[in-house]
Amino acid sequence: MSEIVKHPINTLGYQFIPSDYIPIGKDEYYLRNKQNPGNGRYRQLTAHEIEILVRNLNSSDDWNKILVSDAFNPELVKNCKFFGLVRIGNLEPYYLEFHDLRVPVGLYNSTIINCDFGDNVVIDNVNYFAYYITGDEVIVANVNEIAASDHAKFGNGILKEGENEDIRIWLEICNENGGRKVMPFDGMLPGDAWLWSRNRHDHDLQRRFREMTEKKFDNFRGYYGTLGSRTVIKNCSIVKDVRTGMDAYLKGANKLKNLTINSSPEMPTQIGEGCELVNGIIGCGCRIFYGVKAVRFIMGSNSQLKYGARLINSFLGDNATISCCEVLNSLIFPAHEQHHNNSFLIAATIEGQSNIAAGATIGSNHNSRGADGELIAARGFWPALCTSVKHNSKFAPYTILSKADYPSELNITLPFSLVSNDFSLDRLVIMPAYWFMYNMYALARNSWKTSDRDKRPEPLQLLESAYLAPDTVNAMFAAVSKLEMLAGVKAGSENKEKLSPPSEIADVGRNLIQANDPAVKEIELSDHEYEHGKRKCLLIKVPEAWRAYRENILIYAMDAIIDHILSHTEYSIDVLSKDLSNAGKRENYTNVGGQLIRESQLQKLRQKLISYELVSWEDVHEFYHSEATRYPSDKFQHALSSLSELTSADTIDSKLFTALLNEYFLYKQKYIKAVEESRNRDYNDPFRQMVYENKEEMDAVLGNPATNSFVKLQKLELAKVKTKVEALTGRWKLA
Repeated sequence: MSEIVKHPINTLGYQFIPSDYIPIGKDEYYLRNKQNPGNGRYRQLTAHEIEILVRNLNSSDDWNKILVSDAFNPELVKNCKFFGLVRIGNLEPYYLEFHDLRVPVGLYNSTIINCDFGDNVVIDNVNYFAYYITGDEVIVANVNEIAASDHAKFGNGILKEGENEDIRIWLEICNENGGRKVMPFDGMLPGDAWLWSRNRHDHDLQRRFREMTEKKFDNFRGYYGTLGSRTVIKNCSIVKDVRTGMDAYLKGANKLKNLTINSSPEMPTQIGEGCELVNGIIGCGCRIFYGVKAVRFIMGSNSQLKYGARLINSFLGDNATISCCEVLNSLIFPAHEQHHNNSFLIAATIEGQSNIAAGATIGSNHNSRGADGELIAARGFWPALCTSVKHNSKFAPYTILSKADYPSELNITLPFSLVSNDFSLDRLVIMPAYWFMYNMYALARNSWKTSDRDKRPEPLQLLESAYLAPDTVNAMFAAVSKLEMLAGVKAGSENKEKLSPPSEIADVGRNLIQANDPAVKEIELSDHEYEHGKRKCLLIKVPEAWRAYRENILIYAMDAIIDHILSHTEYSIDVLSKDLSNAGKRENYTNVGGQLIRESQLQKLRQKLISYELVSWEDVHEFYHSEATRYPSDKFQHALSSLSELTSADTIDSKLFTALLNEYFLYKQKYIKAVEESRNRDYNDPFRQMVYENKEEMDAVLGNPATNSFVKLQKLELAKVKTKVEALTGRWKLA
């Protein structure tokens, strides 16, 4: 049976904090007064004001407990029941208007228990409003229940005095068995979640993460819920243990419980009809609409959930969108897109700039005896329609999967690849560098839109949006070496020659690739390196991929070097030669929540955390900031190392630099042209054209490819590159 406990009516609105949890010398309002320190502005009601309030059908268990400001107008309070200490700010004869909702200032038709109200609020038809503090010009209308409990945590993974460990909220990200779970907290960034979810073997580091999280909060009972100024809540059923920032808009939600809803005038957050959100942290500027269900979750700033999306035990990074989908036990970095029904993502770490297509079942199938598999995809992951991928799988940057039910685990280490399932011959087919050869429009546009859609006014982590960056360049260098080695091994096995040392095998492979030898046009593998299964794997277009990788490494290096030279007026060819000779080896970079950070710096971060040189998550966030500040110079050093390795040169003169500059510009032209050509293919395909009566109708519906705004933008970028090259040629008097 339901446990309903009877208490004396004169205790309603009192003893919010159990007496055992009130510190000596404090009263039950001590935390409330800390949250709302403006006690000096309130006064008691006059006899005349009480008379007006009673005439307007208001009641109170103790009118001495109703405190008001000097600009309080009792005529604007009607048909309300007050219990406990209630403090009311200015009530003046205005009405507030928001999105065509026009409501008079005042408190009407509501039951109010122990609340503080800012100036000129609207509280109308709230059946139960308890233990809340509001800012100014807040509107709360037609709400069944809005209340806070004495043990409210507002979505944070903490415990209050007297609570048992088994009720702590964890986010079980990356793995369904909870082996990578983290404690959520307001302000947690994707990089924080990634750091904590990895390094599970380092018990000292794991202990520090927990200590730092618990240190962010006290365990006192009695914090009130808060509604920031200009927050609007209308037509909602239950709002419990929820804290909002300013300018939040909550309309028609079914249930909002144990949440922090960050919001600001610059980035207001909105939650709409039919949503049920429990145990979560929501970033500024988020949009959550139309039947969304989210439980144990964090949403980064400027992200969206809509159209029945389900987000459970997951972290969704900034600037991301999920609609009509189910996502469970996942850590998703910024700039993720997932639309359409039937697609879902389970137990995955997706490193951003990703797009999960309709019907994709990523990680739904396990090849082990328990739900303990994982999937890791570097940024730029694009599985096609109705793609099914099994745990465990891992993907290099910018892997695209063609539509297929992949029967076994995959480990795709070659970046920018197209992975296909050849059903007729029962083999896996990989085309390395596919994006550069056939899909430049989508590749370039992906980078552009990632940057363009980043609306965060003060980013706490620097997000790398360029597809040519230290992480992808390092992956391309590894791919070049791998292709050379595979080509050399194939040549040796076909000629039945005794295998040489690895360096000699690679030299043989490189020579065959450079000569376009038909023997290495395709390479068939049977050692199960890329797929866990018995069938063979075929690498296709190997020489073309090898060249595309090297061309784009040169573009990356020269982009960074040219920008550095032009921003330093005293920089000379001699200085460049000296810098090149001192460049050293390429550093490894790790994608930490969308921010690229040198692995050497991450090791130092771990050591500083364990040694208590860094003591808080704020210190970690300052580390992100300092790394973001030095990223341009780090990237320049990485570009120098890349150029030195690519050209096998540790010095440079005007002749060599001129040759590299000319080669660079030719490649730039080539790939900008490829952007246009890959877009034109969409218009020239007869199967695209057949649904239109004529070209004019097609242009009216799709637009003319010649006037495509993104293609035009790319041409403008090429013009800027040409201007840079000419400026540099003129300054250094290059031939």
